[in-house]
Amino acid sequence: MHATIWHNPDCGTSRKTLAILEETKGVVVDVIAYRTQPFAREKLEQLLHDAGLTPREALRTRGSPAEELGLIEGASPEQILDAMVEHPNLVERPFVETAKGVRLCRPQEKVYEIL
Repeated sequence: MHATIWHNPDCGTSRKTLAILEETKGVVVDVIAYRTQPFAREKLEQLLHDAGLTPREALRTRGSPAEELGLIEGASPEQILDAMVEHPNLVERPFVETAKGVRLCRPQEKVYEIL
């Protein structure tokens, strides 16, 4: 099975999720460091859709410029998506995609749902 993780090595949950993927027999992992390889808008939209999340539900508010950018209250989904593409640290992490689906793996055990 192939799995892609949008990874932030500074995030403990992201590191733990990656460890689960790497330790699972038969899983080949593609790691995308999304802070240096930002999301294409179309891909981010697809990940959110497949995970059943709205842009607001995937918005990282802690340790991000979400409040300064006016995204906490009153921003439309389109405005949030635009900001996420421009500022990848606004996206909650980690997202994992396999042939079985997409999950925002918070907590990291959510990854088992798609393995």
